[in-house]
Amino acid sequence: MPIAAERSSIYRTRHTRRGTSVESSDVSEQALVDWKRVQEKAGPYPPDAFQFVREGLAHTVRLIHGESGMSGDLEDESRHVSGQQLCMGLRDYAVVQFGGLARVVLDRWGIRRTDDFGRIVFGMIDVGLMRKTDEDTLDDFRSVYEFDEAFAGPEAI
Repeated sequence: MPIAAERSSIYRTRHTRRGTSVESSDVSEQALVDWKRVQEKAGPYPPDAFQFVREGLAHTVRLIHGESGMSGDLEDESRHVSGQQLCMGLRDYAVVQFGGLARVVLDRWGIRRTDDFGRIVFGMIDVGLMRKTDEDTLDDFRSVYEFDEAFAGPEAI
């Protein structure tokens, strides 16, 4: 299942009276994301979980396509990764970011299965933060790996 990488800018959470939004640190992209709307589509995951998946997508694209995968035309389908590839990349990114606490952090965000990654991705697709192809489905994220196994033992650290 190909998922397109959008921009590789870093996002930070900003809390407002009307909810939580994320502001891009890329000055050319001044868009604010309405996380309440994204959560309505995906589920009650916190904004940090969505940010993690976006950053993890960029990480996965770099792993699979190299640095050249992050530059060029945003519509270039050669930058797509499958749902399974994204799940594996998100596992790797979680370990890089959080080490032995990766499973704990994801669990705190309500991410307990690869299906949760799929719900987050499709929630962001629904509001235009990510793209998909006609062949992409939520099933591409179903049971890619078991978290108990993927985040256990010294190989996960």
